[in-house]
Amino acid sequence: MIGVFSGKRKQFKRGIHPPHRKYTQAAPIRLFVPTGELTVPMAQHIGAACVAVVKAGQVVEMGEKIADTDAFVSAPIHSPIRGTVGAGTICLLPSGRRVPALQIKPPADGGAIPDGFLKEFLDGDWEGVEPSAYDPEEICAAIRSAGIVGQGGATFPTFIKLKRDPKRPVDTVLLNGAECEPYLTADHRLMLESPGPIVVGLQLAMRSTGAQRGLVCIEDNKPDAIEIMRKATAGRPGIEVVVCASKYPMGGERQLIPAVLGRVVPSAPKGLPLDVGAVVINVATAHTIARAVVRRRPFTHRVVTVTGRGVREPGNWLVPIGTPFADLIEACGGLTEDAVKVLAGGPMMGPCVPHLNVPVVKGTGGITVLSAEEAASFREGPCIRCGRCIDNCPLHLAPTKIVHAVKHRDYALAAEYDMNACCECGCCAYVCPARIPLPQYIRAGKNQWRVLQEARAASGAPT
Repeated sequence: MIGVFSGKRKQFKRGIHPPHRKYTQAAPIRLFVPTGELTVPMAQHIGAACVAVVKAGQVVEMGEKIADTDAFVSAPIHSPIRGTVGAGTICLLPSGRRVPALQIKPPADGGAIPDGFLKEFLDGDWEGVEPSAYDPEEICAAIRSAGIVGQGGATFPTFIKLKRDPKRPVDTVLLNGAECEPYLTADHRLMLESPGPIVVGLQLAMRSTGAQRGLVCIEDNKPDAIEIMRKATAGRPGIEVVVCASKYPMGGERQLIPAVLGRVVPSAPKGLPLDVGAVVINVATAHTIARAVVRRRPFTHRVVTVTGRGVREPGNWLVPIGTPFADLIEACGGLTEDAVKVLAGGPMMGPCVPHLNVPVVKGTGGITVLSAEEAASFREGPCIRCGRCIDNCPLHLAPTKIVHAVKHRDYALAAEYDMNACCECGCCAYVCPARIPLPQYIRAGKNQWRVLQEARAASGAPT
């Protein structure tokens, strides 16, 4: 596509260049209609878990609220289908956490999802929508009511992120369309097939935060998405498309903000993009915002990429929340004979699931099924002090020092090395010649440190 790009690609320091393997980039989004029972977890976001507001045996409509909480950091949950509420249960999240859940059984005669839902989700006339007609408080209230959380993986309640803070004014909203994780193409397809609500969602986010500028950030390996989003944003005041270099993890907000704005976000966990006048939202989140504010549609479905050499027919699907991985993989023709590992997400950050009854949740952007060749394992060797993990860490951490402390169960020392600032992107493990699973050690260290801190707080000891 000649003439798509202009100017220098935006870049950040360090990071890696894994193979893209975007097998499903040409696969249109299809609607998955469940025939079996869905399991909808009561905790699908950072913050307080929800409590059911419906009873077993109750018939619910698609979009009806089934769980909520009065806690501020939270997001209500809505029924993804028309069906009958079953008994409460405990389910395993893709992250490995066990939480309460509700089971919902679709009608035997069909009708779980209305006819034409996929067309309504992707299409519609968005040209006449005027975001300035919506009050910022109204926007946040609609987002909260719809149960929207960040769909890039963090699952932080979106209304909190977009609420104006006079002490930390926002001048720029970055729309994250990088999708730098290998294999995954859900955001790419959404930009190609449904750019209208994405742009309206960005405008509503700008209106809510008070930002005067909106930047659509897309990696240069998606020229078709760049072209379509440029057409969709033409004539929209304050909005432009920014082309970023294809580099992992460009989609991380602590890499995207320095790359595009040249601003450095203070160290996690206390430092936030708000501290440098920026907010980052995922393209799927923006799409959901537009549907919630303008169409009053709650967050019940999301686009999921099912991919990898371990699945027979990879594709992109619009999936009801609560759908078992097994059902979605079956819709893709099932597993190949040499499938050995299933990840909730992409190969860099997606955790391996122990079984296929794990449900799709609000933060599930992909299911990657790896073949034996793709998932080739290596025996962990001793650290040779080569420094590659340090040279490639996008957050300028020293992963090997953190891991040495964790291995010796010195979690306080690991915390001093900024263990909690690690985003677990996996760059360190990717370049490690000793094949040390550094992010897994760091994740375990964070969990142990949190347990120790909670125990100290419960005993009254200083943390």
